[in-house]
Amino acid sequence: MKASRVRYRVVGFALSLAVLSYIQRVAISQAAGPISTDLHLDKQQLGAVLGAFGLAYAAFEIPMGLLGDKLGVRRVLAQVVLAWSFFTALTGAAWNLLSLWIIRFLFGAGEAGCFPNLTRMLSQWLPRGERIRAQALMWACTRWGGAAAPPLALLGINLFGWRWSFVAFAALGVIWCVAFLLWFRENPHDHPGVNEAERALLDESRTLTSHETENWTRILLRPQTILLMCQYFCWSYVWYFFVTWMPTYLREAQGQNAAWTAGLSVLPLLCGGFGSLVSGLLPLGISRRAVAIFAFLAVAALLFALPLAPNVWVAIVIMAAISFCGDLTVPISWNACVEVGRRYTATVAAAMNMFANFSGFVAPWIAGIILKHTNNDWNAVLYVMTGMALLGAVLWLFLDPTGKRAGAEAPALAEQP
Repeated sequence: MKASRVRYRVVGFALSLAVLSYIQRVAISQAAGPISTDLHLDKQQLGAVLGAFGLAYAAFEIPMGLLGDKLGVRRVLAQVVLAWSFFTALTGAAWNLLSLWIIRFLFGAGEAGCFPNLTRMLSQWLPRGERIRAQALMWACTRWGGAAAPPLALLGINLFGWRWSFVAFAALGVIWCVAFLLWFRENPHDHPGVNEAERALLDESRTLTSHETENWTRILLRPQTILLMCQYFCWSYVWYFFVTWMPTYLREAQGQNAAWTAGLSVLPLLCGGFGSLVSGLLPLGISRRAVAIFAFLAVAALLFALPLAPNVWVAIVIMAAISFCGDLTVPISWNACVEVGRRYTATVAAAMNMFANFSGFVAPWIAGIILKHTNNDWNAVLYVMTGMALLGAVLWLFLDPTGKRAGAEAPALAEQP
């Protein structure tokens, strides 16, 4: 009997939500200009608003991951998508710094449950080989969703103003949630479209996410888990530049108008998606540690070279290369969460993403402080990012993606590709 293909529709739900979450997340960076003008925000205040999302996202990651492991992804994803869509719409009602900061914080709390639970959903609905490719494709789609956000946000701002454009983005989340609840089932065996052959194909995945004798806190305290989280912080510190300050950088440091800024902002995020795809398609014989070290070193070198760019075209190509190289590490990191976490896949993924989004709070905030106190010296911002990339390369020297470690620690990354 040929296996049915219901699992591919599950992948479709994951990909569409990944795109949607990044469109809603990135839209504020394109609207930063009119928001700052209407609400009278300076650079440091805008940086605090942009960082509020990362602070909440990080703080709520582990609770949301634990909820997904305990209650199931169907229930948790439906609730968080509705919650963050509500606060997306509410962004358009902000009237001052405090109200916007609180709304962005609550929006980040809602989105915190997205990717840990999507990772668990893919782990229980896909066999291992397909899971690796799906993770790569999902993260490619997040970048492409982010790439689509600047022109979409600019279109919405021109048509409706920045306030109503956030309401339009929120409506997309509600539509996704209704379709998901009507179709998705937590257990593949419970879905009427799954035949016996596909059930047999997914038995290993169900076992992987159902059996774990170790407590989740001990799993999070493993040295390799901590290293995994820290290296992801380093890349995220760099990556958050592209979804927060890049449009402002292109306007101020490169002299671009709003239309050119929206168009140029697409390329780095687009190339990041291709980096994720390439990472997922690499032959299994290629060392993922070597790929990660190369990627971080390349990011550091390119960031160091960016201030030397003679014009905006060279600058945007360098930023696209930074995004491509850095995103080579993303599918590697997320697939490792399945091997580490097993039953607690969503919890480990949440912990790693928590570290990443602490950087989402720290990086925009620090950049805003640097810009305010150095008379808008963008080079200083870029050199701090260079240091973070170098630290990521050093951390990968101690990460063991093969799982061959001494002592009693479980083979957390034993099958990491």
